[in-house]
Amino acid sequence: MSNTAGESWRSLFENWPASVPRRGLLITTFNESIPFVNYMMSGGILLLERDKPDAIGGRKVMISYDAISAVKITDVIDLARFQVLGFQPPL
Repeated sequence: MSNTAGESWRSLFENWPASVPRRGLLITTFNESIPFVNYMMSGGILLLERDKPDAIGGRKVMISYDAISAVKITDVIDLARFQVLGFQPPL
């Protein structure tokens, strides 16, 4: 069974470890960087919350999982905490 990129991103946000703060920097497929401090999920849409408004005053961003290119974690966190998401060290 193949997994699309959007499904993988949805799975990551659904299973975000409680020990990792829900904040970071989301990079979209159209090269926009969106800093976030929390999020909520609904169907195929992710709702991101910003702590500061963007250049046009937006504090909330709704984005399709298919439009996510990368997520950067801004906190200092041990890699082992991400094993609950399926990440493993190389053999």
